[in-house]
Amino acid sequence: MIYSQPMTKHVSKFLVAVVFVLVALVLLLVSPMYGSAKAQSFWEKMVPESQAQIELSYAPLVKDVSPAVVNVYTRKTVQRRASIQEMMFGNRFGGPRTQSSLGSGVIMGDDGIIVTNNHVIDGADEIVVVLADRREYPAELILADERTDLAVLRADVEGAELPTLDYADTRAVEVGDLVLAVGNPFGVGQTVTTGIISATARTDVGVSDYAFFLQTDAAVNPGNSGGALVNTRGELVGINTAIFSRSGGSNGIGFAIPSEMVRRVVDAAVNEGTIVRPWLGLKGQSVTFDIAKAQGLDRPLGVIVSEVYEDGPADLAGLRRGDLVLTIDDREVFDERGLKFLAATKSPGEDVALKVLRGGNEQTILTRLAPPPGASEAERVLLDGRHPFAGVEVVELSPRLAEEIGYQDSFASGILVTRMSRRAYRMRIVQPRDIITEIDGRRIETMEDLNDALDRDPGQWDIEIERNGRKISGSVTI
Repeated sequence: MIYSQPMTKHVSKFLVAVVFVLVALVLLLVSPMYGSAKAQSFWEKMVPESQAQIELSYAPLVKDVSPAVVNVYTRKTVQRRASIQEMMFGNRFGGPRTQSSLGSGVIMGDDGIIVTNNHVIDGADEIVVVLADRREYPAELILADERTDLAVLRADVEGAELPTLDYADTRAVEVGDLVLAVGNPFGVGQTVTTGIISATARTDVGVSDYAFFLQTDAAVNPGNSGGALVNTRGELVGINTAIFSRSGGSNGIGFAIPSEMVRRVVDAAVNEGTIVRPWLGLKGQSVTFDIAKAQGLDRPLGVIVSEVYEDGPADLAGLRRGDLVLTIDDREVFDERGLKFLAATKSPGEDVALKVLRGGNEQTILTRLAPPPGASEAERVLLDGRHPFAGVEVVELSPRLAEEIGYQDSFASGILVTRMSRRAYRMRIVQPRDIITEIDGRRIETMEDLNDALDRDPGQWDIEIERNGRKISGSVTI
């Protein structure tokens, strides 16, 4: 027993030595994992080990991308209001003046095809695009799509081959992805800002009818509209289109139209000259948390079908009221706007797979998209004769017309008032965007119904119209 104390000391020293050896071995094993300039060792930050690590930069990416982003300058002639002095001398209208505006655009075809925002070129008499290297070319508008706020231009490049951007796969975009915004803010010249994708599938922005925006915190300012939002591979993620701001400057909340919609509009402009958006033929409502629980879902997801258009794509595919549409082509949807957007990125005649929850069971329903049926905006008629609607321009409401003019109810029927002559304004019976729904107790749904009703001349007309969702009725004596 007299040796137990010295032996304990020796054993303790031995164990301490073993521990130190093990720690040293662990450090040797893990040190390569932390040897780069991007990492940190257990004890201190590492110093960059090469010039390349010191000079990490977006410059190579910007050099590849920026030549494909252009400045867009527009001019239009507007009538200037007369001053008091001019009115005193008989000039009631003043004179014409030229308004200039600016924005950005992206070259998507080496033959001069450029995409920008519709609001950048709206009403322009002259359009000029200026490349990053300061070359200037006149451009013509080949397609303006107010519904998506996109416009496609063709620049007269005189045979020159222009740099272009490739489309990114928007389906792969995730919150947190690094992005760069390239454009011409405030007209100061081409500018690059960087940030991340802050959110995807924003549908409550209200900038366009097909709202399904990517949100970014990359600085976007006036003049950036129509410019490029690109990923770190130099691909076009979206077209910058709007900012959320109370001051007019960037607050770190910018919105971009996803490249999948940009591609659809550009392809339609180049190949067809017009865009016909496919249609599902259904109405839906978002799912609340209570509805989700009742459907056996752990979170609000999908769109509940509230109405199906007879003989429309959804009806022909077998969808019915009460179905809960969870995904379209494996992409989750949360409201009717998102469902409408994803369908609109396709072409008429294409099939989409709708995952539907019906009676607690999931099933996939293949649906073939089709153009919306009915009369178009081009089929307007100016009414004449001895009746209350003389001098009123009308068109038959249809899903196709509702799509073209952005009418809220795509299933609405009746005769829509589009324009009125001075004579009709004096009558003060209807106004633009009223719907003529009934005459003398007869339901009016088609132009044929309207003509039949107006061919009679009873002297007194009982009329019902719909204005902003409200029914208005009365009698008119001619």
